[in-house]
Amino acid sequence: MINGEIKSDILSYKFNQEGIQNIYLLSYEQLTNMSCLFSDCTSLKEIDLESFDTSQVTDMSDMFYNCSSLKKIHISNLNTEKVKNMSFMFHSCSLIKELDLLSFNTSNVTDMLSMFEKCSSLEELNLKSFNTNNVKDMSYMFFECSSLKEINLTSFNTEQVTNFSRMFHNCSSLKEINLNSFKTSNVEDMSYMFHNCSSITKLFLLRFDVINVTNMSGMFYGCSSLKKLYFVSSYAPLNTTDNVTDMSCMFYNCSSLEEIDLLSFNTGNVKNMSCMFYNCSSLQELDLSSFNTEKVKDMSSMFNKCTSLKELNLKSFYTCEGINTLFMFNSFNKNCNVICKDKHILKELEEFYKKNNYNILASIYNNCNII
Repeated sequence: MINGEIKSDILSYKFNQEGIQNIYLLSYEQLTNMSCLFSDCTSLKEIDLESFDTSQVTDMSDMFYNCSSLKKIHISNLNTEKVKNMSFMFHSCSLIKELDLLSFNTSNVTDMLSMFEKCSSLEELNLKSFNTNNVKDMSYMFFECSSLKEINLTSFNTEQVTNFSRMFHNCSSLKEINLNSFKTSNVEDMSYMFHNCSSITKLFLLRFDVINVTNMSGMFYGCSSLKKLYFVSSYAPLNTTDNVTDMSCMFYNCSSLEEIDLLSFNTGNVKNMSCMFYNCSSLQELDLSSFNTEKVKDMSSMFNKCTSLKELNLKSFYTCEGINTLFMFNSFNKNCNVICKDKHILKELEEFYKKNNYNILASIYNNCNII
């Protein structure tokens, strides 16, 4: 146990001792950097920093990193007015169930990378007071917060954010996320943003602007409870995917998805569409007639395990020599009506039918100019 006032000589080794279990009533008046202060205090169960003077602190990154036994934390009086870096702050605090950060002033914070990553027991998180006007990185922010059932991010201003990669990765207990307040015009990376959010039934993305996004790979990977997904709104139609180069695994294992409208997508620069709709096993109709696929190099397993598809419109698809179409239609619905004119795709489709001893449907050829 440590109880009392921090001296500079104690601060120098930053408490990273496995034996410390409790820290109470600490005070220090000249702190400017609290980065890694309690990191790897794996035996620490409770900490009280209510008397800390943190008015000059600019860095709280990794502050409680891997405090894997920590259950109680008293930080409601921390002055965070000058803090710029909160990345990894609570990373791997895997036993904390509740965090009330209502008193936090985050107006100067620019980095929230992995802030709550692997807080796997966290059930309640109050971020209503968060000012995120200057934050640029929110990637991995709630990574594997698997016990979190709801989250209110309506106060978030994401106008400066450039990275949302894996922001909600494996938030498997979340049923709904409302991101209508999010402004995303500067975001470049949305890869695996909602990866394995397996309980989500509703996603509100009405103001999403993806004009600068280049990576959407795995964005909805494993959203196995999601039934409907729309990208068009009166605010900011998600029709500016001009710069996206990677859409691989984008809807991978969205096994409950019944409706999706992608007609507004501009795919002119996309190079990778592999596994894009892998195991979308509830989807019956898919209209991709607006897709420009001239630069796509990989379509392998694109419709693999789409076992319920009855109508697939690929009439605008055009592919070049060397395109990877391996397993594009593996475990595909043999009765699906495919509208297509591209010879490479048709060859792969024929291989699927021959491999499974199916008769090649006349309806396929009725909609194609290649026989």
